[in-house]
Amino acid sequence: MRVTHVQLADFRSYPDADVELGPGVTTFVGRNGQGKTNLVEAVRYLSVLGSHRVASDAPLIRFGAERAVVRAKVEKAGRTLGLEVTLTQGRANTARLNRGAARPRDLLGILRTVLFAPEDLALVKGDPSGRRAFLDELCVALQPALAGDLADYDRVLRQRTTMLKTSRNARGDLTMLDIWDEKLAELGGRIVAARLRAVTALAPHVQAAYEDVAPDGGECGISYASSLAESLPGEASALADLLLARLGELRPKELERGVTLAGPQRDDLEIRLAGMPAKGYASHGESWSCALALRIGTYDLLTSEAGPDSDEDGEPVLILDDVFAELDAGRRAALAARLERASQVLITAAVAEDVPSSLAGRVIPVTKGRVGDE
Repeated sequence: MRVTHVQLADFRSYPDADVELGPGVTTFVGRNGQGKTNLVEAVRYLSVLGSHRVASDAPLIRFGAERAVVRAKVEKAGRTLGLEVTLTQGRANTARLNRGAARPRDLLGILRTVLFAPEDLALVKGDPSGRRAFLDELCVALQPALAGDLADYDRVLRQRTTMLKTSRNARGDLTMLDIWDEKLAELGGRIVAARLRAVTALAPHVQAAYEDVAPDGGECGISYASSLAESLPGEASALADLLLARLGELRPKELERGVTLAGPQRDDLEIRLAGMPAKGYASHGESWSCALALRIGTYDLLTSEAGPDSDEDGEPVLILDDVFAELDAGRRAALAARLERASQVLITAAVAEDVPSSLAGRVIPVTKGRVGDE
């Protein structure tokens, strides 16, 4: 799998851009603020329908423009696929697949990417919301249909929370709340089941990656921390029953506080070093090693889960956004050694010397929004 062509219109700082991409390593080099990250952000957007830099789509539309368009051609399993998303101010996004109209979520699973960025340190040191987002992104990469469950769960959760707030002083019939509980439990059970499968599959890859990045660092383990129980069944139906029962137990407190107190939105991905929680105990260097292990482990898992087409077709596109400047020499070398055989790597760097020589490839300068070969 690889991206062969990227076109942008009014995306971030680009009125327009047209970039051909080849296999192997491509490095976009330019000073901060020149637009190099915007290019790889666009590729990433077509993969996950979101940005690693901002929470909403509004900042992705160039100032003064009404809409932005991101297009790419992707070679996969011997076919060339055209992906396109249009982001419009104040309106729902639209998409096209091979020039035919599609829902944006129909694009999920076609282009797989794994992103390394300075923001990854928050996976270890930050709030649980970032780790939940990481886990859900992995689940959708493994099972694209789950994107629908995640979107539906968020919608039901908002509606249920609104009902809790409006019903906190009410008396009598709460039948509608019972209905929302059932729907929330059904969707939540499927989401937690998918997360459990993903964590089980990812764990050995994370440990192996951590041993490469930090050979003397000991064991790096991950596990799923649930708001439902310490020990969880694996089946979605059993998890739904457990969540429904938990919502019943918590209803008095939820009505009092006006918030949903159980479900996937309250869970976390626990990261441990030598049996201790990485958050709060790990040093800065150890935290970076954990973050790298999570991303490298994700890459290894997605490659191993590629399916029957071929290893190359299923291997994700790697995106390294200004990450080498954040790492010491040892971690730079370890990361480069793990990734130098990847079929396609897109790198951004302020100076070409930041990139290890083992990842030498095509260098494209980016200056004030202009993209061109040296």
